[in-house]
Amino acid sequence: MQILMRIMDIIETISEKTGQAVAWLSFVLVLVVCYDVFSRNVLQSTTPALQELSWHLFAVIFLIGAAYTLKHERHVRVDVFYSRFSRKTQAIINIIGVVVFLLPLSWIIIKSSRDFVALAFASGETSPDPGGLPARYILKSMIPIAFVLVFMQGVALMLKSIEVLTGFSGSEEALND
Repeated sequence: MQILMRIMDIIETISEKTGQAVAWLSFVLVLVVCYDVFSRNVLQSTTPALQELSWHLFAVIFLIGAAYTLKHERHVRVDVFYSRFSRKTQAIINIIGVVVFLLPLSWIIIKSSRDFVALAFASGETSPDPGGLPARYILKSMIPIAFVLVFMQGVALMLKSIEVLTGFSGSEEALND
């Protein structure tokens, strides 16, 4: 059980670090949007690349930040009921949700996006808009990367829920609860 708790800690560290890293992209996104608005309204000019950069940044923030969001339990859930349940009932719900929904869906997206991303890389996909961003394949590669992170965080959530059910306190965080 100790090794499983160590795996959980490693996964949660990865989720935490990627979430913190992607949070900085929010700052960059604000700067890009402000510059785009300024250049469009004051300078009377803008480029498709600048507009595309804003939605590329948003996509990366959303995709890569998903595992961090799951780790901190800020994902969409019906908290009206969940918050009233005991920790053990919450743990059971988490395990069922992870095993029945999160892991299979993440696996399907990882598997099905491989060809999608491989084709984008093979063709050197760029923006279809004149003046748009090159290397759109990099953005598309974020899809399987994001769902690998979500899959891993789902495993960590399941292990943490098993920890709650069994009472095993193998992680530092569980010792502080």
